[in-house]
Amino acid sequence: MALVLVLPFSVKKVEEELEAFLFLMGVTAVSFAGAWDWHLVKEALREPLGISLTVLFVGLLFRHYHRRIAHFTKKMTGRLGLELSAFIIIVTLGLLSSLITAIIAALILAEIVSALNLDREYEIKFVVYACFAIGLGAALTPLGEPLSTVVVAKLKGPPHNADFFFLLKMLWEWVVPGILLMAFLATRHKGHKVSLRDSLHISETESVKTILLRAGKVYLFVMALLFLGAGLKALAEAVIAAIPDWQLFWLNSISAALDNATLAASEITPSMTAHKIEYILLGLLVSGGMLIPGNIPNIISAAKLGIKSREWAKIGLPLGGALMLVYFLLLTAFA
Repeated sequence: MALVLVLPFSVKKVEEELEAFLFLMGVTAVSFAGAWDWHLVKEALREPLGISLTVLFVGLLFRHYHRRIAHFTKKMTGRLGLELSAFIIIVTLGLLSSLITAIIAALILAEIVSALNLDREYEIKFVVYACFAIGLGAALTPLGEPLSTVVVAKLKGPPHNADFFFLLKMLWEWVVPGILLMAFLATRHKGHKVSLRDSLHISETESVKTILLRAGKVYLFVMALLFLGAGLKALAEAVIAAIPDWQLFWLNSISAALDNATLAASEITPSMTAHKIEYILLGLLVSGGMLIPGNIPNIISAAKLGIKSREWAKIGLPLGGALMLVYFLLLTAFA
């Protein structure tokens, strides 16, 4: 647990090879816990297939049609105006991310922003708002992101019997208003046209090899998280389950610096109540947008568009902190 929480944040090589590192940690955790059995192995081989194949298929489709996204963006902003277009884009990407995956939604976002040719300050704000929305929306189905895939896999037995729509039913009333709020905030800013050199832009098209490699990494990542969750189950049941819900919510603000799927795999167990799971997930999802390492769409968008960590934090930290407070007050009020 200590290595998983510390090394990705402090050692650059571990951050760059996160999937392999987590796989090693997962195998080690299961071995120390004596939790190896054929059911775990079969589950770890089967569960990552859905999201990995979705990433592969939609990624190949996206590679073929990505230039049309730029054309559509320019046409849309010309007809509807920037503010309304920004609202529609963020809501659409936020909601669709649960079906096309947060990874593909982030790639589409990068293409859209690259086509805007607006000042860098506005485009960074737009990307941060959109990534908060994508991070929230992707949690609604197991196809959306590794976090939701792992949570559903861990809770599919009694007492929760989680199915494909489990997280949608649990979180939609928290997630949808959050997406709408991000879209509204994006309309409060105005950008102005600049040269391509002064705006965010993508320098190259992805190769088929890159798409295949990404799908493989997602598969290994989810498998690693399932092993990690199984190995740390006893620790989570003994320690995490004893921590009050409100404390877990704020403790999970470390998701700003650590991947939220890793934390979900480490913390959530079937013995938890639905309300405690709700506290954990919302804490992870909201804080995950605050810094670049906290969420997959942040990492992809920042890498594609060349957004620096300080630029992201300047917007993401105050926004995420305010959102955390609002969600906490609402969770407490409706507990």
